[in-house]
Amino acid sequence: MRKTIFWAIGIAIAVMGIGALGSESQTSVTTTQNSYNAFNIVTPTPRPIYTPILTPAPLSNNNYYTNSDGLKVHSPAYSDTRPGGASARCRDGTYSFSLHRRGTCSHHGGVAQWY
Repeated sequence: MRKTIFWAIGIAIAVMGIGALGSESQTSVTTTQNSYNAFNIVTPTPRPIYTPILTPAPLSNNNYYTNSDGLKVHSPAYSDTRPGGASARCRDGTYSFSLHRRGTCSHHGGVAQWY
C-alpha cells in the first residue's frame, strides 16, 4: 500500500514538472562574445623563458635549449669568471645553467662542481 502511494506521488510530481517545462516562464541564457574573439578561441599562454641573471662576465655563446619542462635555458658556455645563474661547472670548463641535476654537463665530461 505504501509503495503505491509513493509511486502515485512520484508520478504526480513528475507530471507537474513536465507541465512546468511547457509554461511560458522559461528563462533564456545569452552569452556576450567579444568582437576580437568571436569564436571563443582559447589562446595558450606562452611558456616562460628562464633567463639567468648574468654578471658582466661575457659568455662564449648566446645559445639556448629547451629543457624537459619546456623552458628555454642558456646552453653551457665558457667564461673567465663564474657567471650569475650558473648551476654547475662542467669538467671541460664550461658553466651550465641547468635547472635539474639529471643530464647536467652530459656532453661536457660531467659535472666538476655544483653551485
